[in-house]
Amino acid sequence: MELLICSFAALFGAVVGSFLNVVILRLPEEGGSVVFPASHCPRCGYMLHWYDNIPILSYLMLRGKCRSCRQAISLQYPAVELAMAVLAALLMRQFGPGFDFFYYFVFVAALLVIIFIDFHHQIIPDIISLPGIVLGFAGSLLSEQVSWQQSALGILCGGGILYAVALGYYLLKKQEGMGGGDIKFLAMIGAFLGWQSLPFVILCSATLGSVIGIAAMVHQKKGGQTRIPYGPFLAIAAAVFLFLQEPIMALWQMYLGLSGLQ
Repeated sequence: MELLICSFAALFGAVVGSFLNVVILRLPEEGGSVVFPASHCPRCGYMLHWYDNIPILSYLMLRGKCRSCRQAISLQYPAVELAMAVLAALLMRQFGPGFDFFYYFVFVAALLVIIFIDFHHQIIPDIISLPGIVLGFAGSLLSEQVSWQQSALGILCGGGILYAVALGYYLLKKQEGMGGGDIKFLAMIGAFLGWQSLPFVILCSATLGSVIGIAAMVHQKKGGQTRIPYGPFLAIAAAVFLFLQEPIMALWQMYLGLSGLQ
C-alpha cells in the first residue's frame, strides 16, 4: 500500500513539475504570464498537444526533439519533472498523506524553481520568497514538524543572519557580495524548517558554494571577480535538512556533548 501511495505522489509530482517548467521559463520575463499563451515550442512556436505534454514520457517518445521543427528540447524539462516526482515520493514516504505532505510539497516546489531561476538569471523572485515566508509561518500553525515559535524565530534569524553577513561584506569590501534575494530566501527557509535548521543550512550551503566557487574561479580564470548564484546552494541544503533532519540533529547533539557544550 505504501508503494502505491508513493507512486501516486510521484505521478502528482511529475505533473506539477511540468507546470514548474513553465514558471521557471516565464516568471523572470517582464510581464510574463504562467497561464497564457499555452505551452509551445520556444523556437518555432508550435502549440503543444496534450500528448506532447505528458511528463517525462513525451520527452522520451519525441527523443528530445520538437515534433514540428525537430530542434532539441532542453534536458531541463524532464529533469525538473523527474526531480519533482522523486521529491514528492520522498515526502509521502516521510510524512504520509496529510497536511505536512502538501505543506512541504509547496516548499520543495519553490526550492526547485529557485534553483533553476537563480542559476540562469542570478535572481530570486520576491513573488516566490515573500509569499513563501507568509505561507511557511501560517502553515506552522498546523504542521506537526515545526511550531509557530520555531518558524517565527527562523524568519527573524534567517533574514537577520544573512543581512548581517551582507552588511559586513559591504562595509569591508565596499561592494555587494550577497543579494537581498538570498536574505529573503533564507528567511523563507527558516519559516518552513524553523530556526534549528539554520546552522546546518548555512554551513552546508557555504561549503558547497566554496567548493563550486573555487572550481568556477579556476575554470573562468576571473579570480575574485567570479560570481556564482548562492540560492541553489541554500535550496539544496534546505532539502537535505528536510529529509535528513533526525540524523543531522543527532550528530549535532553528539558534537555538543563531545565538546562539553551541552
